[in-house]
Amino acid sequence: MSFEECLTFTAGEWRGRPFVLQPWQRNIVSTLFGWIRPDGTRRYREAFIYVPRKNGKSELAGGLGNYLIFADGEPGAQVYCAAADREQARLVFNAARTMVQAEPEMLSRARVHTNAIMYEATGSVLKVVSAEAYSKHGVNAHGIIIDELHAQPNRELVDVLSTSTGARRQPLIIHITTADFDREGSICNEKHEYACKVRDGVIDDPAFLPVIYEATNDDDWTDPAVWRRVNPNLGVSVSHEYLERECRKAQETPSYENTFKRLHLNIRTQQDVRWLSLEAWDACDSATVDESELEGRTCFAGLDLSATTDLSALVLVFPDGDGSITLLARFWVPMDNAVKRERRDRVPYRTWGRQGFIEMTPGNVIDYDRIRAHITDLSERFDIREIAVDRWNATQLTTQLQGDGHTVIAFGQGFKDMSAPTKELEKLVISAKLRHGGPPVLRWMASHVSVETDAAGNLKPSKKKSTERIDGLVAAIMAIGRASIHDAESECGVVVVW
Repeated sequence: MSFEECLTFTAGEWRGRPFVLQPWQRNIVSTLFGWIRPDGTRRYREAFIYVPRKNGKSELAGGLGNYLIFADGEPGAQVYCAAADREQARLVFNAARTMVQAEPEMLSRARVHTNAIMYEATGSVLKVVSAEAYSKHGVNAHGIIIDELHAQPNRELVDVLSTSTGARRQPLIIHITTADFDREGSICNEKHEYACKVRDGVIDDPAFLPVIYEATNDDDWTDPAVWRRVNPNLGVSVSHEYLERECRKAQETPSYENTFKRLHLNIRTQQDVRWLSLEAWDACDSATVDESELEGRTCFAGLDLSATTDLSALVLVFPDGDGSITLLARFWVPMDNAVKRERRDRVPYRTWGRQGFIEMTPGNVIDYDRIRAHITDLSERFDIREIAVDRWNATQLTTQLQGDGHTVIAFGQGFKDMSAPTKELEKLVISAKLRHGGPPVLRWMASHVSVETDAAGNLKPSKKKSTERIDGLVAAIMAIGRASIHDAESECGVVVVW
């Protein structure tokens, strides 16, 4: 059974054409199935295929799944397509199913269902499975295809499926993935490191096939020669024009740089990235706004309360009729600890206090009553519709603000709630719609804020990874998030006034 004789491509401009393997794919297939042990069984029992996105991994994996049930000679073969969620797992399965449906000879010998392909001659089946590890105990797998290994939250599913192959004569586990972040507990990073050691001869594992296409941190990630080296299907399933466009986007959008490196060059990146360009931030300080012009207008607030000895921030967001947004920011710091904090944070808190950019509260801890009183004063000047609050350190003040008649909304700090407004603020800075007039506290925060990025490309500011305080930007993002919910279709520009 050859790919091009029996299988066709399933998507895009190649749909319906014979599946002619590219040289790098032919090497994988011939190595996996052509290298035989003295007892007649297959040499390789596990493969790690580490290739950047858009290089046709799912199509190749779908073809390998069909080979395992139709041509591998295993009676009652059970082959499973798995991933971090069922929809991702279906990508490989759907490719395999479409190939079978397009080939009359294969279709006549199989029963094709929504989640399974059954080859009746040997009683073999290819199935798509969900991501819950606990439900996979008891399977007797001949083949396992795990798509996008980097998206696995832990090792449980991989371990359960891998140990299900013990009773088979020549099982095969195939991992296909792009790079993961440098995160604790990543099964993808663990497999990648093992594969590199096998490739380099550090570990002797003749049953493990490492297939690794990756750039390094020393490579020039903007160099098309690097793209060609690590994208084996460049010019076939991924175009040079596409990578050129994505690279340009990464150069213009700092937070997208790591996404480009990880997904298109297979460079393992840190979760934190330097988010905002200070040059872009400074380019937005050409205009100021009179605070009195905001009086009586509708606004949304973000309140980020620190631990009792640190900086706290309040930001009001005023949606403007032209689709822009005005920000009004306030900061508080305990007065008695100012010298210690200046040494720790290396910023002039006392000077900013004298200049009116920060309110120095009496004592050595934040006076939440002063913050509450200030919010009350602001509510007499502005129509504060909602106050978005990080749950941390805010329970008592939240209760008091609600008692004062304010609508207080708990705002999650995870990717779900933070990603959209984080990207919105980023867009405003890049497009020079953030007119702030250069307030030093926010400029200091913008100069060092980092973000975390998940496997889906979501963003959120990272207090853990940022080198210094970022409370004002977190408060601004929360306020933008609530304003956006109330006016989802508005296009936002930002003004910061004091």
